[in-house]
Amino acid sequence: MKLFGRRPAGEGVRPALSGGMRMGTVGGDTPISYETELREAYLRNPVAQRAVRIVAEGVASLTLKGEARLIALVRTTSAGQSLLEAVAAQLVLHGNAYVQVAAGADGMPCELYALRPERVTPELDARGWPVAYRYRAGETVQRFATAGPDGQPQAIHIRTQHPLDDHLGIGCLGAAMGAVTLHNPATRWNRALLDNAARPSGALVYDPGERGAALTREQYERLQAEMERTFAGAANAGRPMLLEGGLKWQALSLSPADMDFVGLKAAAAREIALAFGVPPMLLGLPGDATYANYAEANRALWRLTILPLATKILDGLVQALRGWWPEAALAPDLDAVPALAADRELLWRQVAAADFLSPDEKRAMLGIEAAG
Repeated sequence: MKLFGRRPAGEGVRPALSGGMRMGTVGGDTPISYETELREAYLRNPVAQRAVRIVAEGVASLTLKGEARLIALVRTTSAGQSLLEAVAAQLVLHGNAYVQVAAGADGMPCELYALRPERVTPELDARGWPVAYRYRAGETVQRFATAGPDGQPQAIHIRTQHPLDDHLGIGCLGAAMGAVTLHNPATRWNRALLDNAARPSGALVYDPGERGAALTREQYERLQAEMERTFAGAANAGRPMLLEGGLKWQALSLSPADMDFVGLKAAAAREIALAFGVPPMLLGLPGDATYANYAEANRALWRLTILPLATKILDGLVQALRGWWPEAALAPDLDAVPALAADRELLWRQVAAADFLSPDEKRAMLGIEAAG
């Protein structure tokens, strides 16, 4: 049996992995770590977080078809972690998911647990094939072999396709960071406007009446401190200003286009949603008319994003677990997906109208057992 890319000796040598922490870029210039990307995009950006949660929770909500023992193993919550939800989120964000296989006293898998992918480093043999995965948490390093003493894997690696890397996948987080770095500052800018009464600052003009006269440094600093304390901020909005002799207020106005960051934020939010494969309509973003209605957008989400991701995850788990269950099979039950109800209704009508098919053939096309 071939597990996780292992090949007989002399059959192909792969290039060694260029190790180190996975780094992304902002605007193609500044390298940033995965943890920094995660904090900026997932923890601080509502659009990215909601998009990832929609996809991950959709995968976790699927009804599965297959062997009951496998379904129970995949559905078991370990240390509060939902396996399918955690793996789906890690694939979307990082592009790699590592699942620890814990065996019971009988040698059969009793628990599957998703490891944090940024803590895992593949260990390669001389031919460039992964033989183990090292998981580092603080000062502790744990090694999971792709083939343990019994020949079965201790960890499962599921990854997306990365055209420039032989061993690791690539997530959607890096592609979304350009839009995130626009969306987050726009939010902070609007917050700053609110803190300053949502008005642009003006200018105090000193008119001494005498040529060459100017405020002393002490007068300037006192005036600036009084302005910040008494007139700045939303709580002081509309407060009348009393100016001493020689001072006059000159407002500095911005055009509505300069002050309106809604358009910029909406465009950035749509790009974030696009990076994670979620139709912007489902996130309540304005200006999106890609789909005719909400139901069509929801159906596209399931067909183009959630179901392909779920299939990749289930296939990866099944392939690794076939050492214990040779006939293992897991698949999502499409008939139990509410978003695809219209597709099922159309199929049933088409099959029912096919007079050239026998009743048993129609039942077989619909996935129903033949009548006894």
